[in-house]
Amino acid sequence: MLDKLRKYIEENFEEQIVYEEDFCLSSEARRPMFMGKTSARKSMPVNECASAPINEYIEKNNNENKFQTLLFKYIDDRNLKDSDVYNKVHIDRRLFSKIRSDNDYHPSKETIILLGISLELSEKELLELLESASYSLPKNNNFDLIIRFCFINKIYNISDINYFLEQYNCKQFNY
Repeated sequence: MLDKLRKYIEENFEEQIVYEEDFCLSSEARRPMFMGKTSARKSMPVNECASAPINEYIEKNNNENKFQTLLFKYIDDRNLKDSDVYNKVHIDRRLFSKIRSDNDYHPSKETIILLGISLELSEKELLELLESASYSLPKNNNFDLIIRFCFINKIYNISDINYFLEQYNCKQFNY
């Protein structure tokens, strides 16, 4: 399986060129930003956006806690109890309670991945859950590629996932 992971990373790792996207800037004002192992992200000057109707934009695009809704839909769809979910991946019940009860709570990316592992989500479902909390799994780092690989291959055992992460000197899950 480790050879399969190595091949997957080799085939999918992408050095990314991202263009600064902002609804305040004209296309001529967009500058490329190189992201990946070897370069740092350049930031846009704040004052270029000062005249934008930001309040309207936020009101139009701010979804009520889509993450919370989606998470509990996945739990209900699988007929699981909350305790089944948080115990499987050793998430503290108080943290899980905060996720359930506090609409303003924003869990970490790692917590969301652990919830995805516990729910045995598909890659598509995991990406949707992460996106609902403003996270992603870009293909420009080994940690995210390994997580994708595990969900694609239905590897939901944290020890196995940590083994793969360790092989690439990535941060592992504490449980």
